[in-house]
Amino acid sequence: MSTTQMDTLLMERFLALQSPLGRWRLNGYVWLKRVVWRCLTAGTRRAKRAFDAAATFILLLLLSPLFLLIALLIKLEDGGPVFFVQTRVGKWGRHFKMFKFRSMYLEAEQRLQELLAHNEHREGVTFKMKNDPRITCVGKWLRRLSFDELPQLINVLNGDMSLVGPRPPVPREVAMYSAAERRRLMATPGITCLWQIGGRAEIDFSGQVRLDVQYIESRTFWGDVKILLRTIPAVLSGRGAY
Repeated sequence: MSTTQMDTLLMERFLALQSPLGRWRLNGYVWLKRVVWRCLTAGTRRAKRAFDAAATFILLLLLSPLFLLIALLIKLEDGGPVFFVQTRVGKWGRHFKMFKFRSMYLEAEQRLQELLAHNEHREGVTFKMKNDPRITCVGKWLRRLSFDELPQLINVLNGDMSLVGPRPPVPREVAMYSAAERRRLMATPGITCLWQIGGRAEIDFSGQVRLDVQYIESRTFWGDVKILLRTIPAVLSGRGAY
């Protein structure tokens, strides 16, 4: 549309607003646009939730032998619990319990403070460290293949998480978020996301926030499907897995 056409359109709308009928028509148009938008977004949310529930149920059935094998290997290594349960922050700041296969020794959380100086994310609030001494032998290959994340399918089935969405942070990290960084909490957290398929732990915190916000502002059902399909080669390559 040219500048002249735009000026003409704006003038027509301005003149229309000068009459009660014109204002009524404009208000009706705005109301109709809002209704259509809400219907479309609600439909997308319902489709996303239905897909999450169906796909997760099927995956849990298919992967049950792998779950049993991983559980046996974890038990054989040190006899500790199979699952690691941690409080995470979900949509709008709601806390929930997230499940993972345990990939670290039992005293890992207590040793975190002494390792903070070795954090390879020099900016932001996340902690990532290659060759983390807290990781068990089984945990190393679990993390490389992202198998430690598989129990989060239970969280997806419960509705706490989605297959695709920003990764859920821990409360310690959220407490240090700026107002802009809290935009990550505007969507249901997921197992995989844009930065998971684009470099994983190699992407710094500000890059993760940027990609999460980009996803939230442009998410679609088919966009989620594309991210899921790209997750498979990203996991197999092992790039950025700490």
